[in-house]
Amino acid sequence: MREKSEASGGSVGKGPYEDIIDLPHPVSKTHPPMTVHDRAAQFSPFAALTGYESAIRETERTTDHRAELYEDTKAELDRKLRMAAGLKGGRPDSGPTGGFEATVTYFKADSRKEGGSYETVSGRIKKIDDYRRTVVFEDGTRIPMDDITGIEDITGIEGEGLE
Repeated sequence: MREKSEASGGSVGKGPYEDIIDLPHPVSKTHPPMTVHDRAAQFSPFAALTGYESAIRETERTTDHRAELYEDTKAELDRKLRMAAGLKGGRPDSGPTGGFEATVTYFKADSRKEGGSYETVSGRIKKIDDYRRTVVFEDGTRIPMDDITGIEDITGIEGEGLE
């Protein structure tokens, strides 16, 4: 029968593991010891649903709906584009100071989901391509004319405004 120590409240004598508690830790001769990093990795969380987090983020991302322009707004945009194209026969870069400045707002469709966003580009326009129906900026940006929703701050080759 076991006796209890009054000070510790535990058992005195031989416990269930007393015979092995003081033995040295066994080390395998065939398997190298696992690093602390690898041992910790066993207990790290994992993604049971691969791609789930990115799908949630994509669903949370908002897009704008494309607004339909009124006919008078379309006519005004067309007038501004034609006036700007008339500066140098549709090739504003042929002038001595090169091109004209404009701020163009357009709708850019989203490649992954329905809708898109409205973006604004300011810069020197290189060409207005009626055949491809695009406005080309000197930095290479191409904007489809059908996506343009606003044109502001058109400054001609000699600095005159076209508003």
